[in-house]
Order: sequence, then structure tokens, then C-alpha cells
Amino acid sequence: MFAGAVAPPAADLVNPFAGDSQSAAQGARIYVDMNCDGCHGGGGVGFVGPSFTDGRWRYGGSAGVVYHSIFYGRPRGMPAYGGILSPTAIWKVVTYLHSLPVAADVATEAW
Repeated sequence: MFAGAVAPPAADLVNPFAGDSQSAAQGARIYVDMNCDGCHGGGGVGFVGPSFTDGRWRYGGSAGVVYHSIFYGRPRGMPAYGGILSPTAIWKVVTYLHSLPVAADVATEAW
């Protein structure tokens, strides 16, 4: 982010592609092309990075928050893609992630 610049609040961001199946398909291709599946698993089921299909979102699952996570990155491993992917591409990945079905039964491990 540029010095002195402030990110817009995630709650103010609206996904222009929400619910669009063609954009979700394009987002799926971007997800694979950018090797997101290398951390988050094929189909977003989780691997080294968290799952997108368990209904649990570490930072929140709203479109704006997911956009922020991709654009700015997150501590402990999520790189920032804002300088690599266009806002349109990021929104299509968000659309894809929100299109993934949430499992009806999510296993929980006790540590």
C-alpha cells in the first residue's frame, strides 16, 4: 500500500460479480493459475492454508473482507496479490470462493 493511503473499509466493498457463474468459473481458473490451490487445496478444501468449504473464515467471509485478504494479504503466510492481480481478477476469485459449497458435516479436531 502507498504511504499515507488508507484501505477502504471492507464493509463498503461490493462484489460486482456476486452470483455470476461465468465470473466464478473465471475465478476458478485464476485460483489455479495463481497456485492458490497449492496452499488452500484443490476446490478450496484446505491444505497448508485454511479451507473455504468449512464455513469458517478466520477474518470474516464477507465479499469485502475476502477481497481485502487477497489484495493486502494476511499475517502468517497469505501474500498480497494487489500488485499482481487486477481488482477485477480478485473479485472473480472472491466470486469463485463464495460459489464453493459448504460441507454439511465439518470435522473438528481437538488439540
